[in-house]
Amino acid sequence: MSDSPPHLTPPERAQRPGIWARISALLTLAIGLVTAGAGIWLAALGGSLYYAIAGVVLIANAVLLWRGNRLAYPLYALLLVGTMIWALAEVGFNFWPLAPRGDILVLLGLWLLAPWVVRSFPATRRPWKTPLVGVIVAALIVVGVSLTKTNDDLSGSLPTKIAGALPDTDAVTVPDEDWHAYGRTGAGDHFSPLKQITPDNVGKLKVAWTFRTGDMKGPNDSIETTDEVTPLKVGDTVYLCSPHQKVFALDAATGKQKWVFDPKVVDDPTFQHLTCRGVSYHATQAGALTSDGKPVPAECPERLFLPTNDGRMFAIDAKTGKTCDAFGNHGQIDLKDGMTVKHKGFYEGTSPPAVTKSVVIMAGAVIDNYSTTEPSGVIRGFDVHTGKLIWAWDSGAIDENALPSATHHYTASSPNSWSISALDEKLGLVYLPMGGAATDIWGGNRTPTMERYMSALVALDVNTGKRVWSYQTVHHDLWDMDLPSQPSLLDLRTAKGIIPAIYAPTKSGNIFVLNRKTGKLIVAAPERPVPQGAAPGDRLSPTQPFSELTFQPKEHLTDANMWGATMFDQLACRIMFKQMRYEGPFTPPSTQGTLVFPGDVGMFEWGGIAVDPQRQIAIANPIVFPFVSKLIPRGPNNPPAPNGAHPAGSEIGVQPMYGLPFGVDLHPFLSPLGFPCMAPPWGYMSGVDLNTNKIVWKHKVGTTRDSVLPLPFKLGMPMLGGTMATAGGVTFLTATMDNYIRAFDVTTGKMLWQARLPAGGQSTPMTYAVGGKQYVVTAAGGHGSFGTKLGDYVIAYTLP
Repeated sequence: MSDSPPHLTPPERAQRPGIWARISALLTLAIGLVTAGAGIWLAALGGSLYYAIAGVVLIANAVLLWRGNRLAYPLYALLLVGTMIWALAEVGFNFWPLAPRGDILVLLGLWLLAPWVVRSFPATRRPWKTPLVGVIVAALIVVGVSLTKTNDDLSGSLPTKIAGALPDTDAVTVPDEDWHAYGRTGAGDHFSPLKQITPDNVGKLKVAWTFRTGDMKGPNDSIETTDEVTPLKVGDTVYLCSPHQKVFALDAATGKQKWVFDPKVVDDPTFQHLTCRGVSYHATQAGALTSDGKPVPAECPERLFLPTNDGRMFAIDAKTGKTCDAFGNHGQIDLKDGMTVKHKGFYEGTSPPAVTKSVVIMAGAVIDNYSTTEPSGVIRGFDVHTGKLIWAWDSGAIDENALPSATHHYTASSPNSWSISALDEKLGLVYLPMGGAATDIWGGNRTPTMERYMSALVALDVNTGKRVWSYQTVHHDLWDMDLPSQPSLLDLRTAKGIIPAIYAPTKSGNIFVLNRKTGKLIVAAPERPVPQGAAPGDRLSPTQPFSELTFQPKEHLTDANMWGATMFDQLACRIMFKQMRYEGPFTPPSTQGTLVFPGDVGMFEWGGIAVDPQRQIAIANPIVFPFVSKLIPRGPNNPPAPNGAHPAGSEIGVQPMYGLPFGVDLHPFLSPLGFPCMAPPWGYMSGVDLNTNKIVWKHKVGTTRDSVLPLPFKLGMPMLGGTMATAGGVTFLTATMDNYIRAFDVTTGKMLWQARLPAGGQSTPMTYAVGGKQYVVTAAGGHGSFGTKLGDYVIAYTLP
């Protein structure tokens, strides 16, 4: 007995579409309804009309498929042709931006060509497949051509002539085989004169030794537990610290532990950071005296300085790992002394101090965007032998150099310098890359005194703390666009002679170049108008400085720049983009939600740049990644006072900014599936000629192997950490989101070698020589808020 409706004759049943045609119709209808609905929404916001049109065509196609109409296939082919024309008009032959524009539609087209779908049409009305087959073949050809293009790369060769020399900035010359400070020397150039490893042999590098600190993230640790250390090497010993600020001394040739020092930092999930970027080294010089004019203590002729997350600083004997008893209070000083706010974790020493022959200069990080009542960002100079406070520079005080007393405390919530300083002992100057005040994103409460040194490069006299000059890189900063990197010093050779230069990378992508003696610009940075329309109660600067040496993208984002894994989340990204406020760099924060691009994670971060002073070139690894900044008015979900609340242990997400009329939600601009909403690439390696201030080469770096898309697609990934360059013509990088150490040719940027790391390498590598062999060393411990694999590894590589 037939189960067909009794009113249909066999010939009529033969003309009825089968189950696969009906399933295809329903699938096409679902895709069409979503695309049309969201497309109309996007069009109403002023975005592309394509999605609304495509959605309507898909709905019509679904009706034809349901009826078994053979015209469904030519109509679908026509949709794919239109999609290709539109996609190529928006992004050209560029594979990764093209892919999500057609992925779902091409897959649906292949489904429609499946034999079981074609056979489910009535025999007398088989679909006309040829146009659809032809269009899909054409689409595959477009994909193939786009895969051969390198639209996002710039090829070129940096000059190879030796035109300069290492800057003469240190009181004591660092031996070529050593690495005495975070950037090797106080000049912060992250450059080594070693040349045993070259482009010809770097591919032969092998692991020489691996050391594990045993210091892993615990259950009560901050979300942002990170391993960002750059080790030091002095003589035959490597020195490094781990996230909990434990200090290790290792044999430079074997990696065997000599000693360990533990400052006993207590776990606390409210710490906004838990990291240690490094320690500082000091060797007592013959005839040295204390700041009181007395002979220096006999103990600790070589010492290390260690700041901690709970606001202390230790002096440690470099030979034994014991504290230096004559320094401060039995080897340590409390950096919260003189503060009005002493809450644990609100003042954190995450970066190593600058050290001269007689003064250790300590700056520190202050918790971001929690409250208007936070510790001071004061910078202080202590006697390197006794720990006695010699001077203070308080950026938010009327009297910048007033020392604390019974009636005077450092200015609460004043701008701080959380990154690494640079040092020119011959000029007697320390260079501070300044950050913001306690709350970054709304500034209606700031006074001119509080703002004058925010996001500025400041030069202080190392012996007195007196300000010599300052240059502000962002006026009335509402974007957290501070100076995150250690500045780099260079004796720049020009037609007019040698100029003592300083290079200051910024989060905005600008690199400001100044005379480090006078503070006058060497590379022009004209003031240009920027978007206006501040949040209620706030104000804006009408202009901002834009350096002519910059990595900042020249074109503003449009909805055509939006991306995603599929056409659906790309469409969602387009809608979110159009819903936000964005008028280019320095678009002010808003309750509507503002797209901040470059994002406040920065085009440059604490890793800085590497400068080859001999060839007068620089190697940089900028990233381009937008963030969302949305002000949240006070209300039930954003109370006006802490009321027992604690910091969240992260700079991402809702930040309360207690004491202001707004809190703020800060987060990366991601699609609903967790993919970046801006099309790749997001990270590059770049080479700069410092005589012409031109970017000579730029190549995307990093793959998706260890991310949400676990395949080795070379997209150019976000990164945290910096580069290191050598006189051998090789530069090294470990900072990308995939777990690799890579070596590149300094001249062309060509990748020469790579090796897998056991965990994330969000650090900056260094190099040294011992026993006639050159080693490259990096930490691989991962980064909590960056999402890379955590570990506790320190790995050395050398030639066999």
